[in-house]
Amino acid sequence: MTRATTQQGPTTAERIRSAVARSQDSMLAIPASDPIPTTLHHLRSCGDVIVAIATDSRTTALAWQAGQGGLPAVLELADHAPLPLREPVRSLVWLRGTVRPVPPHVERVLAAEVAAEHPHEALLDVGHGTSLLWLRLDSAVVADATGAEPVDVDELRLAEPDPFWELETAWLQHLDEDHADLISQLARRLPPSLRRGRVRPLAIDRYGISLRVEAFDGDRDVRLPFAEPVEDMAGLSKAVRVLVGCPFLNGLRTR
Repeated sequence: MTRATTQQGPTTAERIRSAVARSQDSMLAIPASDPIPTTLHHLRSCGDVIVAIATDSRTTALAWQAGQGGLPAVLELADHAPLPLREPVRSLVWLRGTVRPVPPHVERVLAAEVAAEHPHEALLDVGHGTSLLWLRLDSAVVADATGAEPVDVDELRLAEPDPFWELETAWLQHLDEDHADLISQLARRLPPSLRRGRVRPLAIDRYGISLRVEAFDGDRDVRLPFAEPVEDMAGLSKAVRVLVGCPFLNGLRTR
């Protein structure tokens, strides 16, 4: 009899969706111009990306010169760990495609549509020193400690970010500051060769928790999968306690 297998982690498309949603650090690069930081990036459900940059930038000027024909562009995003780690970047995402300017009479309408999905203070500056550009995707790649993986753009359109992406920072900080006992118990599940380093919580998602081991000979990331995917905070806390073999399954409680 064949046993059903449980998915061990998010798909590549889900990883990219979550990283894009979490990231506060992105750069837009086009030919004949230095990369420029964006004040906002939003991957829409249709698969296009809206970015906000300074109106008086060379990038904005070149985009307008190119018109609706567009320019080849790459948006690079860095996904930073919520905790102060020796190497803070967990993953990098590259979204490649064609960037076009958004006409002024369309900007406010588009800004309102983005705000409905992703409220962000930078949208208040649209038309007042900030301009929107539209990036139509051709490819997407994510890279982390395990290597680089591309994803089909159609698959990316259908994917959703992890349900815990908004709560991950507070949850991991709480675990790190208030539950050293649980971290020690999680560390016991690591191979003996990795237990000599400093173990910190690195990431959490519905499929498991990842730990960063900072040792003298370098850093290592280890993923500990849950027995089954979880959907809410109660399920997440219970899954962690099951993972460490704790008999008290009430979940983590903030002091």
